[in-house]
Amino acid sequence: MTHAKLGDSLRLLGIGEPAVRVYLALLELAPAPLSAVGSATGLGAAELTSAYGELADAGLASPTDDGAYKAGDAAPGPDVVAPLPPAAGLEILARHRAAELEESRLAVGGAFESFRRRRLATYDDHLVEVVTGDAVGPRMRQAWASAREQIRQLESPPYFPHPGATDDALATLARGVTQRVVYSRESLEYPGRLEEAIEPCVEAGEQARVLPSVPVKLVIIDEAYALVSLSIREADVHNSMLVVQPCGLLSALVALFEQSWRSALPFHGRTTRPGGLPPADRRLLWLLAGGASDEVIARELDISRRTLFRRLQILMARLGAANRFQLALQAQRSGWL
Repeated sequence: MTHAKLGDSLRLLGIGEPAVRVYLALLELAPAPLSAVGSATGLGAAELTSAYGELADAGLASPTDDGAYKAGDAAPGPDVVAPLPPAAGLEILARHRAAELEESRLAVGGAFESFRRRRLATYDDHLVEVVTGDAVGPRMRQAWASAREQIRQLESPPYFPHPGATDDALATLARGVTQRVVYSRESLEYPGRLEEAIEPCVEAGEQARVLPSVPVKLVIIDEAYALVSLSIREADVHNSMLVVQPCGLLSALVALFEQSWRSALPFHGRTTRPGGLPPADRRLLWLLAGGASDEVIARELDISRRTLFRRLQILMARLGAANRFQLALQAQRSGWL
């Protein structure tokens, strides 16, 4: 993996830019005095101490012990540091990111529910519009057609009865509009959704990521407005949504999307396909990374559970992964996702 890709992976896990620079320097120089690492990164003493402390707290770096160097290396001491095996540190970072997302989800979700209960009683300037029933489909189609630069979306069942939704998304991508979507695990498991809607859009250039769940069904059109289901739980009953114009609520929804995007796992990158990896195994990894159950994966691949377990064992051995969590991480770092 190149330093650029490794740096991006560390930032995705919440490691700050100075700490990323220190970690990359450690991989080149360690074991080495911390002062030498500072010289290589160009960081001042205070910033270096803070960055190294961040790595140490995350379980990614530590002072060396007596057996951590070879002849010719710097002698061990309190100032000589080196990277640690990352498995435990990555687990800590993953839990921190999950906790941050949950805190954000609760805060914004609570604010939105309070807003929904008030039913916009204090708004008289049409900042928020309620769309219901048969008007929902045409309004969604109008939204896709109006996009000029980017569409950001949190996606999960239940789905509005909108047969042309995939065609609208593909047409928007064809116009050069950036489309970033965070899917819930339920989206991958919804019968036919992966093959008929998600994969065609990803192949057409959509940037997709996956979370176990998303807090609200949301579509943000450029910086102009957002479409929000009143709640995922009620959408199939009320078939209604809010159209939110630029205001504080729209800013909060944009922040919620970006936080979800940073915490989600890439579903289908634009990396070169690794040699020798069959398309079926790549699709298996997408579903596994998205949190799909064994039953769903076997159904989507049209294979038995026994065949699924055999393929998983082969992939785990190929990447040196001890469990499925490590398999998903190693597949991402190897450019397989």
